[in-house]
Amino acid sequence: MVEVGVDVSDPRVRVVVLNFNGGEMVVNALEHLIATDYPADQLHVLCVDNCSTDGSAELVKQRLPQVEVRSNDRNLGFPGNNSALTDLDEIDYVALINSDAFVQSDWLRPLVEALESDRGLGAVCPKILLNSRYVELSVRAGVDGSGLDDVRGGGVMIRGCRRNGSDVFADTNAGATGYGREADRSGVFEWLKDIATVRIPITDAAEPLRISLLLQAPSYRAVRLDGGLGVVTCDVGPTPSWCDVDLRGEAFDVINNIGSVVLGDGYGADGGWLERDRGQFDDRNEAFAWCGGAVLLRTAYLRDVGLFDPRFFLYYEDTDLSWRGGLRGWRYETVPSSRVRHVHAASSGEASGIFAFYTERNRLLMLVKNAPLRLVLRQILRFLLVTVSYGKRDVFVPMARLRKPSFTTIHRRSSSFFGFCRLLPVMLVERRRIRSKRLVTDGKLLAGMTNRIE
Repeated sequence: MVEVGVDVSDPRVRVVVLNFNGGEMVVNALEHLIATDYPADQLHVLCVDNCSTDGSAELVKQRLPQVEVRSNDRNLGFPGNNSALTDLDEIDYVALINSDAFVQSDWLRPLVEALESDRGLGAVCPKILLNSRYVELSVRAGVDGSGLDDVRGGGVMIRGCRRNGSDVFADTNAGATGYGREADRSGVFEWLKDIATVRIPITDAAEPLRISLLLQAPSYRAVRLDGGLGVVTCDVGPTPSWCDVDLRGEAFDVINNIGSVVLGDGYGADGGWLERDRGQFDDRNEAFAWCGGAVLLRTAYLRDVGLFDPRFFLYYEDTDLSWRGGLRGWRYETVPSSRVRHVHAASSGEASGIFAFYTERNRLLMLVKNAPLRLVLRQILRFLLVTVSYGKRDVFVPMARLRKPSFTTIHRRSSSFFGFCRLLPVMLVERRRIRSKRLVTDGKLLAGMTNRIE
């Protein structure tokens, strides 16, 4: 029996999707949100358009009239979300969902219940999975990398991947057996370890797939590919060449984020990044930071801590806001019963110049604003030393061996550092303001940091 005068209505939730030239993908993301299992009169779906030029804002208005569209007068980057975070008087919670993320119909309720049950939580995160499912194939270069100037030279570089003739390289990953995406004058590539596992995005695990890998190595070697239907040996050398293998196996999900972390060196990272989802993260846990790709925020938290720093533009703005909230005593949790799928780096590309510039610049800016001074100074010095080491690897060693040098990494890191220096004075002012209002000591807050500095 319901008592008279007791409010049993569901909390009012605004869901915000930021769009910049999202095309059909943003429409797809919004369609998933409209199908959310939550009372329609308590759910406000809003699309903030960052001055798109591809007609996607008009497309949303035509095909999804139930979605409110707000347009910024220019591209404000991720802080463009701020225009949807100011008029929250009748809103209890605000969800941010990337335009390249797709929710399950039951994603919202577990997040709302978590915030309702604990007023100390400023934000809660779902389990974010990569959008594709995967099947693995083995790549063995068979060369010992010890003694090389660059130990990655013991493996091979992957520069492309086709599945039954279709390009799927953007969604292919090597997990912990790769060194991450990079770029040179020839395009995007990833170094693989001498024994590596490449994960291929699939659409139908029941049918065998013809996989073609574009491989390259600093010296000629025999590379063995095993896709579960027999081993194929390919000769790989300095000129990229395509190697074909048939693939069949059990499809599985891969983790994108189960709450964000900050490492002891000040780098932000996705918790659980590229781990095979075996249910190991299915319990609720506190997180150091939340991921802006999919999160439910308490409006009281935003009023207390503030909004995204517009000077960041892309990357680390969510970790910065999380850190500021942590200094004010707010906590964050992951709620894995809520699930969202995400097309990772669909808008900027994880090996692009944009990605490299903003991640390196903004990491240093975030540390200046929030971190203990010792950590700030150590990371500025480390950044400079690492840049010098890249200069040795990519420029001086090749030139000494009469090979063509690569200035790509040096140029990107130098641009990031000069961008950091330009904003340093205003960030020092912000640092004083933030630290004057903190309620939690650095030691207590950084106890949640992975590989923390003592």
